[in-house]
Amino acid sequence: MFGWARLLFFTVFAGGTLYVLHAFIYRRLVADFTENRWIRRAAIALFASISVAALAGRFLSIWFTSITSRHATVALFMWSGLALYVAFALAAVEPVRRWWLKRQAARAVPAPSPEAPASPSPAPAQLSRRDAVTSLLSGGALAAGGGVAALGTYRAFDKPEVTEIPIRLPKLPRALDGFTFVHLSDIHVGSLIQEQFLRVLVEVARAQKPDAVAITGDLVDGSVSVLGKYVRELNGLEARHGTWFVTGNHDYYSGADAWCRALEGFGWNVLRNRRVSLGGAGASFDLLGIDDPFGFRGSDNDPGLQAATAGRDPERASVLLAHRPELPDRTAAAGIDLQLSGHTHGGQLFPVTTLASLAWRGRARGHSTVGNTQFYVSRGCGFVGPPLRVDSPPEVVKLVLVAG
Repeated sequence: MFGWARLLFFTVFAGGTLYVLHAFIYRRLVADFTENRWIRRAAIALFASISVAALAGRFLSIWFTSITSRHATVALFMWSGLALYVAFALAAVEPVRRWWLKRQAARAVPAPSPEAPASPSPAPAQLSRRDAVTSLLSGGALAAGGGVAALGTYRAFDKPEVTEIPIRLPKLPRALDGFTFVHLSDIHVGSLIQEQFLRVLVEVARAQKPDAVAITGDLVDGSVSVLGKYVRELNGLEARHGTWFVTGNHDYYSGADAWCRALEGFGWNVLRNRRVSLGGAGASFDLLGIDDPFGFRGSDNDPGLQAATAGRDPERASVLLAHRPELPDRTAAAGIDLQLSGHTHGGQLFPVTTLASLAWRGRARGHSTVGNTQFYVSRGCGFVGPPLRVDSPPEVVKLVLVAG
């Protein structure tokens, strides 16, 4: 039942957004420039077809695996991103456009005289000037929106940035000073993110020479049977203390249990509401991992933190892997020293980046502190929906633990 409710919400929200974007673009770039009914009808049919196809495009990679369907999905998502920023640019120039039209309309009405009655019709020269300026505004908005979309697409597929940050853990044994995590999150292997993207990601991660790799969920958007061969590319990750994984909500949409079994078969370590000791016999710390709350069916929607921390020695240093940066007060109350999360993508697209920062109270990306607990929220490696990254480039995080 929940799955159908989620599908309905996604369809209504995404469909409504696409309708608003295309309706605004149609009005400003088609209806304002031609009264030819055949051109208008063709544009309406084209925009309607693209909107419906874009909604269905999310499922193409699950139902169809051919190269043709993948290219179609890429084109549809890229168009959605282009439409988004073209609409933003048109909205930005809309006040100027309205002011200009109002100014021209006022000039077009001559002062009344006894010899000739006033006429509301603008002169041809005034019409030409009005059309030239509105065309310039619309063309500039189209170029600006297209430019931002092109840059965002390039950034989404480009090599991720490496963010290196030292994290001081007072309880960390001196022998583990300098222990390094490479933190990856929200890779979203699917119809758009496949072999080449993952090879570059592995290359960047391996260059950091990590002691351990932490992957905090949303690894995939699709089934093991379709995407398993691509995820195997991540077996190239190398770390002395292995690769550690916790589930995200998209992993649950894709079949979390099947994926966890497959990843364990790849040699990964899957943490599902449990903890392990990381380090050596003489010096170690606790590494904990919890399932995404989407897949948990406990009381009060408990994400499993209680199970993972049961019987833990509070004097030991601890690092928690959790997909979402939620429940910070609960994490702090449990005495966790550091939580690594993702989920937010840092907003992924401006202006959502600003809204995400407000919604997550400053924890949408980067380093923050609640009580004695530190948080690092990754901007993520991949993307969801349009293949765009604007004001939130992809990142690989290198965390160096500092003792004392």
